[in-house]
Amino acid sequence: MKLIKTTLAAVLVGSLSMPVIAEVDPNVAQSRQIVKEFFKTLKGELVAGIKAGGPVNALDVCKTKAMSIAIEQSMKHNMRVARTSLKVRNPANSPDDWEEKVLHEFDKRKANGESPKTMEYTEIVTNQAGRKQFRYMKAIPMAQKPCMACHAEKVKPAVEAKLKELYPNDKARGYKPGDIRGAFTITKDL
Repeated sequence: MKLIKTTLAAVLVGSLSMPVIAEVDPNVAQSRQIVKEFFKTLKGELVAGIKAGGPVNALDVCKTKAMSIAIEQSMKHNMRVARTSLKVRNPANSPDDWEEKVLHEFDKRKANGESPKTMEYTEIVTNQAGRKQFRYMKAIPMAQKPCMACHAEKVKPAVEAKLKELYPNDKARGYKPGDIRGAFTITKDL
């Protein structure tokens, strides 16, 4: 009997110390995968653009390719996939009310010490048409390179000229490494 009690106690103690693995919502898992694909594709295009002609060329790539990558991802996954920010470069990327609220919440979370690298938010909402939607946002942290070449307060004159040409109402400046540049955003009808 003593052996059974000891074994049972060891099993109970052992089971209490084992990590509990929470099941991830399939919508969250899918959103994370889509963001990973989007980021990888966009980064690849930007890096290729920089190698081909520096930051000025990357601005052309961003202007012509970023939106098409978002559209391709949206069509592939049958949901809205995009990027947004509180300081947009392209007005087509302006946040809706829900996205703006989440972006402000991300800023508060960062101010409280949370890393933008792991910051995300999900919610089930009812849209204006009365349909349920899954909403997801993943913060985009500002990296030192290559992002600062086009998003810092001061940029090279050639980059400045190209920004004025491509984005006359550009607000996506003044960032420092570690800031929240914006977020990937996903909307899925349920």
